[in-house]
Amino acid sequence: MSEMNMTAEVPTSEIKLPENPTPRDVAEFAVKILDAKKAKDIKMLYVEEKTILADYFVIATGNSKTQVSSLSDEVEFRLGQNGVTNLHTEGKRGDTWILTDYGSVIVHVFSQDQREFYNIEKLYDEGSAVDISDLITKD
Repeated sequence: MSEMNMTAEVPTSEIKLPENPTPRDVAEFAVKILDAKKAKDIKMLYVEEKTILADYFVIATGNSKTQVSSLSDEVEFRLGQNGVTNLHTEGKRGDTWILTDYGSVIVHVFSQDQREFYNIEKLYDEGSAVDISDLITKD
């Protein structure tokens, strides 16, 4: 890893969640954690008006089964440290699509092929995408 890249990295321990976080705060926190752990193609969708499942979906891609699992685990660990409880997890065995439910926020971490196959972003029209360009690092 080059010296230049190391200075741009932010340890996940430095990413903070506000006290009494809103669903948007939780979703943005998850985006930042996923970005710090090198997830690809991170998206945040506002879905409250389209589904009763959650207010936000956070979607990301891992480069391998190991990364998919570690991305999901890191989000769960860091949210748990901040008092946000994982209500349910699906997909841990296969490590190609892990869905973690935090109540008003659902985090989906996919392998590339599963993300392309399920294409859940297409289920929600483009109007639900939230601009997260100020939350993630530029590649």
